[in-house]
Amino acid sequence: MTDDFSGLGLSTKVTDAVTAAGYTKPTEIQAQAIPHVLQKKDVIGIAQTGTGKTASFVLPMLHLLENGRARARMPRTLILEPTRELAAQVSENFEKYGKNHRVSMALIIGGVSFEDQNKKLDRGVDVLIATPGRLLDQFDRGKILLTGVEILVIDEADRMLDMGFIDDIEKIVSRLPPRRQTMLFSATMDSQIEKLTKKFLKDPVHVQVSRAASTADTIDQKLVKVGSKPEEKRAALRDRIRAAEGLTNAIIFCNRKRDVATLARSLERHGFSAGALHGDMDQKSRMETLDAFKNNRLTLLVASDVAARGLDIPAVSHVFNFDVPVHAEDYVHRIGRTGRAGRSGVAYTLVAPADGKHLDAILKLIQKPIDYLETGGKTAQAAAPAEDGAERPARPARSRRGGPRTRAEAEATAETAAPAPRTRPAAKAAPVETEETTPEPAAKPERNAQRPARGRGRQRPEAEQPDSDTGAGNSPFGNDGPIPAFLLRPTRAAS
Repeated sequence: MTDDFSGLGLSTKVTDAVTAAGYTKPTEIQAQAIPHVLQKKDVIGIAQTGTGKTASFVLPMLHLLENGRARARMPRTLILEPTRELAAQVSENFEKYGKNHRVSMALIIGGVSFEDQNKKLDRGVDVLIATPGRLLDQFDRGKILLTGVEILVIDEADRMLDMGFIDDIEKIVSRLPPRRQTMLFSATMDSQIEKLTKKFLKDPVHVQVSRAASTADTIDQKLVKVGSKPEEKRAALRDRIRAAEGLTNAIIFCNRKRDVATLARSLERHGFSAGALHGDMDQKSRMETLDAFKNNRLTLLVASDVAARGLDIPAVSHVFNFDVPVHAEDYVHRIGRTGRAGRSGVAYTLVAPADGKHLDAILKLIQKPIDYLETGGKTAQAAAPAEDGAERPARPARSRRGGPRTRAEAEATAETAAPAPRTRPAAKAAPVETEETTPEPAAKPERNAQRPARGRGRQRPEAEQPDSDTGAGNSPFGNDGPIPAFLLRPTRAAS
């Protein structure tokens, strides 16, 4: 790997701008990807977040765009981003590294006036940075022609798939010229992305500088056990923020947008400098909040996963996962907001009793244990990833009313509780009555004799039990009850 940017084949204009920005040595992904991009090859770049993937395509694109001129409504290059924040960040990179170039650029994202975007497109742009939805809107309005695109970049490809942009990307690519250079960058590589590369790229060069879905070694990861109630989790988060050493600023991630706003208001009520960032906010509010956090006017940024991908805020000291992410890959992106560019960082994840399944998926993905913190801040037993093929302990069976019990106990209880086959007890035979015999009236009970208890639970006398030998048990009044006395009386023959 080269020691400086001048050895990568970049022009003097580009290297001077990089030096002025304070960078002297390229990262591993930059050193491997930039030479292939300059040779106009299709490239697949896989690297963990915070390794400089954006500059891997921005710098060589500036070099390639030094010759040529854009025509009205026909951009020369196209960069697709999953979120508005990422698109705005890439535009900032072009402004920073392209200060020695006369490169025109347009940002096509939602939440911004169509009129302002149309003015730039009418003048012609060298670089078009867009989110898929707004780009298709402009295309359908007839404001953009994509037949002049020479370079296509699909950034944060895994995030594109997660957000359901695959259909939009296919529509956009179908409108591009077949002879083009295509680059795809992502932090993770799965089977869906492999299908995407086979569909859109031709003989791509694979550049992978770290194991897919790995976390940076500069990040100190910890787990914190919390209760399942929201107020308990919020109290635990406040305690952890106060106890965190060296905290200058932090991003707090929630799974749901409504929880983002609720948690931000709660932190403000308890005296913290906090702001909210989620997808339902208008673009102006989102950019203002993000700018305030970047410029240290906000200490805590409570955000959804809209802030988990690609946001380059180098000085974030801590990351808090208020919720364990549902998708294991999101954990890698979230904690990647800290410990960037060789800096150290700390990531805390609050784990409730119901988060065991999602935590197991994270540990299996990153293939490293994470220590638990007890209430006092001491390190407890580490949660380790389960080995492939290892048998997990059987989950205890639960009774419907009682607590957990072992499977053996449950089976033994089931055997003993199984109902025995019902047998009808034999009753004493009653005398068979004929017309010549008249039953004697039953003796009246004495006044002082104890009366049987009323209701279903009273005991029947033995004489009233059904007679199975004489067929009395097959009475139409039921097999379990006595035959009424009036049916046993003799009848007179008709004269």
